[in-house]
Amino acid sequence: MLSKIYSGTTIGLEEVLIEVEVDVAGHGFPTVTIVGLPTKAVDESKERVRAALANNSFDMPDSRITINLAPADIPKEGASFDLPIAVGILASSGMIKREELRSSLFTGELSLEGKVRGVSGVISLAHLAKKKRIKQFFVPIENVKEASLIDGVEIFPVSQLSDIILHINEEKPIEPFINTEGFQQTVEADFDFKDIKGQEQAKRALEIAAAGFHNIHLTGPPGAGKTMLSRAFTSIVPPMEKSEMLEVLKIHSIAGLLMRAERIIQRPFRNPHHTTSRIGLIGGGSKPSPGEVSLAHNGVLFLDELPEFPRSVIESLRQPLEDGEVRISRAAGTLLFPSRFLLVAASNPCPCGYLGHPKKPCRCMPGAIMAYRKKLSGPLLDRIDLHIMVPPVEREKLIDLKDGESSAEVRARVIRAKKQQTGRFRGTPVSTNGQMKPTDIKKLCKLEDKAIVLLKEAISRFSLSARSYFKIIKIAQTISDLEEKEQISALSVAEALQYRLTEH
Repeated sequence: MLSKIYSGTTIGLEEVLIEVEVDVAGHGFPTVTIVGLPTKAVDESKERVRAALANNSFDMPDSRITINLAPADIPKEGASFDLPIAVGILASSGMIKREELRSSLFTGELSLEGKVRGVSGVISLAHLAKKKRIKQFFVPIENVKEASLIDGVEIFPVSQLSDIILHINEEKPIEPFINTEGFQQTVEADFDFKDIKGQEQAKRALEIAAAGFHNIHLTGPPGAGKTMLSRAFTSIVPPMEKSEMLEVLKIHSIAGLLMRAERIIQRPFRNPHHTTSRIGLIGGGSKPSPGEVSLAHNGVLFLDELPEFPRSVIESLRQPLEDGEVRISRAAGTLLFPSRFLLVAASNPCPCGYLGHPKKPCRCMPGAIMAYRKKLSGPLLDRIDLHIMVPPVEREKLIDLKDGESSAEVRARVIRAKKQQTGRFRGTPVSTNGQMKPTDIKKLCKLEDKAIVLLKEAISRFSLSARSYFKIIKIAQTISDLEEKEQISALSVAEALQYRLTEH
């Protein structure tokens, strides 16, 4: 007897419907064959299913069993097909009713005792069920909150294989999971701006970066507070929209980082070590998976000690910074991973870190300083919007007991500026000033006459590139949004210029 069970898989970030066809023949030598490009993990599922059925008082049919995972030209990986294969065998053997299976999707790994274990990519499969108008989605109980983020699909939590058998046979129905919590966002950071002494210019630049989603590079000697400022940055970034949250959760689910499926989330903050490989940062591998730039999508990518990263790794950031996506090409095809992140980079001015320090001498040879700076190419630095020198903290400010402006106060201004951008970009694919293209800038940014004159002078005096010219306007627009002004003033342009003309 033939049965058809629906499941799914992901290729990159794209979800694909998989039809698990199970045929239990009434004759032939008793074997179990899985076809449809299964990997070793999928092929091993027949042994897990056999043991799970036996330990739940069901014997594997003593017949020839053929399992086809269609479409047959797509590689199938992982253990998520265990549950649909087991359900298909039970349906083909007449042990469970088949009517409800036509409108249901199944995923989950089986233990030998029949327990259903969590799998990755469940939120993508829930979206697939909604897109294909499949009404019911049976998921492992530890993935249920993650799956419930997608509206329009009934989510049934499953802890044991026997639960599904009893439910389908209408002996003990499983209650669908009802989402009553909604989306909750929290602000968690290692430091608060009020705890950071001095560094008013760096704090101002970070506020602009958070408000307009601009990339920023902090340069200064050891101990000046670059890392502390960067770690406090997450306390001032604005909250995510629901669409942004779903994008983030989808990427993290596919990467297997969402197994705990908590409902309290915040913008991603990724901090890879400088020994990270190019594949680890950008993504790829034999089975292409998201890298750090994609895991930081809609969030912050913090690269501490930027020149210590291998040059090939640093240069691979050019395309993600420019396009907001990573395209990974392999012989089997091309995958696209989103990577619209806010880069926060920190570096020292030289190998010892004390070049230009007012009190400590630099001990580096000129050749070492030149080689150190060459690790950061001009094209890469040109793609970073804000460049800030972070000087040593003055003694008076360091011992001052008064708290500075808190992160909550700064974040309130950032949120107001973000609302202005939301209104400006309504109906367009752009959501922040940092994402604007030249055509968007020409159409949406209004400059005062004095601001235009100042820009013309800056272009001729400093030989600004076209990219720098447009970035200055984007930064100036964010400054105007923070001040709640409709037009970009000359003062806003002047402030934006100082963030672009800092010596690297």
